[in-house]
Amino acid sequence: MDLPQQYVFTRTPAEAAPVLRACNQCPIRRECEAIVDPSHTWFDGVCGGRLWRNGREVKPRKSAAGRP
Repeated sequence: MDLPQQYVFTRTPAEAAPVLRACNQCPIRRECEAIVDPSHTWFDGVCGGRLWRNGREVKPRKSAAGRP
């Protein structure tokens, strides 16, 4: 899959969505995260199937669906 670098190195969850979908199919997610080591390199972007900002995982926000 050809993904623009701006989506791989984004800090925005909406822009990261296509890359995260691609990561879900990737067989080397754990190896990718081990090599990049986001928490020690203060990485911004998608790595290992997760979005990182300043070396911390950006947790997905809960959807508003299902709220009263």
